[in-house]
Amino acid sequence: MNTEIDANASTKGTSSRLEQYVQSPEEQQRLYRRSLFVVVLSQMFGGAGLAAGITVGALLAQEMLGADSFTGVPTALFTFGSAAAAWIVGRLSQRFGRRLGLAAGFLTGGLGAIGVVLAALTTNLPLLFISLFIYGAGTATNLQARYAGTDLADSKKRATAVSIAMVATTFGAVAGPNLVEPMGRFAAMLGVPALAGPFILAAAAYIVAGLVFLIFLRPDPLLVAKAIAEHQSVNKLQQSQEKLSATSVNKHGIAIGAIIMILTQIVMVAVMTMTPVHMKHHGHALGQIGLVIGIHVGAMYLPSLVTGLLVDKIGRRAMAIAAGVTLLLAGILAAIAPAQSMILLIIALALLGLGWNFGLISGTAFVVDATTPSNRAKVQGSVDVLIALAGASGGALSGMVVAHSSYSILSLAGGILALLLVPVLLWPRSQRS
Repeated sequence: MNTEIDANASTKGTSSRLEQYVQSPEEQQRLYRRSLFVVVLSQMFGGAGLAAGITVGALLAQEMLGADSFTGVPTALFTFGSAAAAWIVGRLSQRFGRRLGLAAGFLTGGLGAIGVVLAALTTNLPLLFISLFIYGAGTATNLQARYAGTDLADSKKRATAVSIAMVATTFGAVAGPNLVEPMGRFAAMLGVPALAGPFILAAAAYIVAGLVFLIFLRPDPLLVAKAIAEHQSVNKLQQSQEKLSATSVNKHGIAIGAIIMILTQIVMVAVMTMTPVHMKHHGHALGQIGLVIGIHVGAMYLPSLVTGLLVDKIGRRAMAIAAGVTLLLAGILAAIAPAQSMILLIIALALLGLGWNFGLISGTAFVVDATTPSNRAKVQGSVDVLIALAGASGGALSGMVVAHSSYSILSLAGGILALLLVPVLLWPRSQRS
């Protein structure tokens, strides 16, 4: 009986706290700003965690497997892991709120990174593969965290809210690749293989990112957004309009947003995965590889604030087309650049990151526009599953393509694939008119 009374009291307490935000636009704005700050803080650490797999995952596999054909396996594994995690985190967030969903995802990714270090230390391939799969949870969570900033954002500022979260990722994501050599030396001091060093950093970064969400994301912005939506849907006319919208425009927007992000993810992951291997084969040092990947990751996230403003001002569709064109230029340049030219490789990888940035923010804005608080986290999680599977396919196939042809062919094919964005985006417009 006492337990039942306590549960009822707790529910009433939660409802009264949510009611405070439902009734006050000023409180909503205050919570929006605070939630965005928490997302920014967490993304700084989360970015450092994802950089480990990007920079040395393929090299670690090459060292342990002794064959180039399977160097895309680590990217495929942690991307498949991120697909599974995206589905789980999306549903956890829908049911319990962003706080628990995102915290669980980051903490799981941290455990996976610890497993990778142990696998490298013991030369245990099965443990390496399992751990890389679990490590992917951090990648998925880092990507889904961008949505947390949009839950209470004004409809005209959603892309800007996404971009603020992504800019924060830059700090860790750029620092991570440039810490490859120092972390390698630190790992060697501990008796751990040097290539496992960045995963030590990843473990610490993901765990801290998870704790930031768990401790500070209160009250939960998604739960507040759902309470506001429920309050507004009292008007039956509005409710019927929302149902009509959900059955027509919403599905279209979700599909377009998903296709944009899937295509850009395939191209970016495929070329990025094989760039460190390509550079190593042509005599580039680990520090040079870290510099190129660091600039690439910086281009993925740092322009986000400008990109978000452009997406909100000139439109989602225009920026998605810009993504396809930019990725084409990146593929052509990577294909024709001499292997010894650091400058051209840096420019090509920077364009690759920039094209991905355009695609992710414009695609995310399409999806956020097309969902409501009652289905948002679940739909976003499902879309991120498809993005992760696309990345896994690109990562897995990239090693095989390079082994049977060349890095130039891979880059050129990726650029041409990105151009599919143009007919995909123009076709629905002609159909509607």
